[in-house]
Amino acid sequence: MHPKSFNTHHYKNPRRDHSENSSKPEVVNHSTPKYITILVAITRREIIIGVEMALQASSFLCASGSVSSRHQRRNITATISLPKLRTSNLSQPKLPTRGLVEELALSSATTTKTYLERQSNSPKNNTSPRLQPQANDSDPMVIAKLYAIMEAVADRVEMHKNIGEQRNNWNSLLLTSINAITLAAATMTGIAATSSISAPMMAVKTASTLMYLSATGMLLIMNKLQPSQLVEEQRNASRLFKQLLGQIHTLVSIGNPTVVDVKEAMEKVLALDRAYPLPLIGVMLEKFPSAVEPAVWWPQQRRRKMKGNNGKMDWNGWNGKLEEEMRELVGIMERKDKADYLRLAEKAVKLNKALALAGPLLTGLAAVGSAFAGSSSLGAWAAMLGVVGGALASIVNTVEHGGQVGMVFEMYRSNAGFFRLMEESVESNLNESDVGRRENGELFEMKVALQLGRSLSELRDLAASSSRKGETDEEFANKLF
Repeated sequence: MHPKSFNTHHYKNPRRDHSENSSKPEVVNHSTPKYITILVAITRREIIIGVEMALQASSFLCASGSVSSRHQRRNITATISLPKLRTSNLSQPKLPTRGLVEELALSSATTTKTYLERQSNSPKNNTSPRLQPQANDSDPMVIAKLYAIMEAVADRVEMHKNIGEQRNNWNSLLLTSINAITLAAATMTGIAATSSISAPMMAVKTASTLMYLSATGMLLIMNKLQPSQLVEEQRNASRLFKQLLGQIHTLVSIGNPTVVDVKEAMEKVLALDRAYPLPLIGVMLEKFPSAVEPAVWWPQQRRRKMKGNNGKMDWNGWNGKLEEEMRELVGIMERKDKADYLRLAEKAVKLNKALALAGPLLTGLAAVGSAFAGSSSLGAWAAMLGVVGGALASIVNTVEHGGQVGMVFEMYRSNAGFFRLMEESVESNLNESDVGRRENGELFEMKVALQLGRSLSELRDLAASSSRKGETDEEFANKLF
């Protein structure tokens, strides 16, 4: 029922009614004006619609927030609602307000619907297939095999790290022990040569001779194993296994691995095992090779699989200029970098071989001299040989193992292998006639630049200057080491 609106024709002044009929109690017409009632109803409708819009737009709020919002809405409704007023029995004309209220309600409903549709079409709520992450449709068995390989590789990293630390301790302890034994034997030989008492002199001579012989045997074993070179091998193996672990992890994360990837990962692991073996007997690397060759820790380069391009022609980032640049870099690395490191490795292995022979030879001669020290005929020369031989043996041993000449040789050999790997990688891409099977040209160029310690502009300038100046004035490709 609509409340009665205010009508001036039927309004009676309370004071005048009181003066006219003072015996009757005062009756006041509290009827609310009708236009005020319409405005109040419209305001109530707008507030309720606004609250409902807020509740619908914030559907993700927790239950407590929703309950508090409903309480708030009831509080607002209760606050705005007017008390029921007594109305007079006077007839009042009805205004055509029903159509206005319905029109406002319809407009509010349309606004709410438009707001909700706009929210549902917002970028945050857009869940089109284009924006959804692509599901990894790889074979679960392939993923499981790659994870098994990753576990084995991680275990090898830890093994090579621990064994490398152990062999580094071997190098330090053996170097210190052999030098201490050699110097002690030389001192005892000098004491025996200056002593005039025969019995104590014989004991000192015997002790010094035994110490020299033990030092000779220890040096022979140490020079054969070359602990510093073993340590460098374990360092390289640990680093390369970590690199392989990162490659497999990247393949599992963003790639689409197949059975071929599993086979390639297995081959890389086994190639590293062959290049840097852990045992010392039977499979240990040759420490004094007759011909120095670069280290090889990778399997044979295979033909790459075709990358899907949906039947479109794709040059895969390669062009004639990039191919010419890569060919120039291969020539520079072959003529300058790899050749230089192989030359240094040959010098290092020759020096190491000479020192490895000189150390035991000097301690052996010192043992002979200590045995004849103090005799009547050769006493002076024997004592000099025993003392000087022991001192020189300590110097040679310190230069060889303290200077870690074997480690230097292995480092040069490994660096030469690094350039050989880069050459094979570039050549395998250039020899592939199908461009779609190559590695992406832009990505490959960036990798080569980073591995050589250069920026992309420096890499291009190096290739351009090499083609202009020729082989005599060209610089080294590598700036990293």
